[in-house]
Amino acid sequence: MSTVIKAEGIVTRFGKRVIHDGVNLHVDRGEIYGILGESGSGKSVLMKEMIMLLEPAAGKMTVLDQTLNNISFEEAQALRRKWGVLFQFGALFSPLTVAENIEVQLKEYTDITKTMRNELINSKLYMVGLEPRVGALYPSELSGGMIKRAALARALAMEPELLFLDEPTSGLDPIGARNFDELILELRELLGITVVMITHDLDSIVNIVDRMSVLADKHVVAEGNVKNVLQSQHPFVEAFFKNKYTQMKRLL
Repeated sequence: MSTVIKAEGIVTRFGKRVIHDGVNLHVDRGEIYGILGESGSGKSVLMKEMIMLLEPAAGKMTVLDQTLNNISFEEAQALRRKWGVLFQFGALFSPLTVAENIEVQLKEYTDITKTMRNELINSKLYMVGLEPRVGALYPSELSGGMIKRAALARALAMEPELLFLDEPTSGLDPIGARNFDELILELRELLGITVVMITHDLDSIVNIVDRMSVLADKHVVAEGNVKNVLQSQHPFVEAFFKNKYTQMKRLL
């Protein structure tokens, strides 16, 4: 199995504050990989370094066999076409309709006709479980679940190899969250994509994540599948899973 993302000795600083101090992890092709950790551990920051929105102070980040250190503008532009990103709150452009949001990348990176763009937009909406009529709506007219799906359709516009999800089920009710998890599984099987998701949703972690890394104390303190991670004796790992399981048992 080939590795599509590799972080080696990543150091991240904001002024004198150190967020990561030697983070190491790898993501294999075709898996759903979770990143979880305590508040302030730099989960979203790490993802932003993977997609070149931030640059680490030290270390080496490799994505799809391309080292991001000192990458050229042309190489970066080509690489960005190979991934899609779903930000935590959707980050849809509010003045644009859903269809126009999906169309942004198609207009920027391709020279296909308007008719073909419309066909692709409708296919992406269908892929994420939205009707074509939703394309004419504005973000303010959508429910929370619809915003997530519309933003996911936009992330899939360029048929990416990699899909990055930042807290994809946050703000959704339990049924909506479960449906979204099932959608991610279906898309992985349908498209053969690799998924990297930041999450603290235990249902997602147990049901769809193949492997994960746990960030705490500026490092990865556990990496592997759920069984591997549960063997860690790090205080955050023990507290996170113990508290979550306790909450679930109280509801039974």
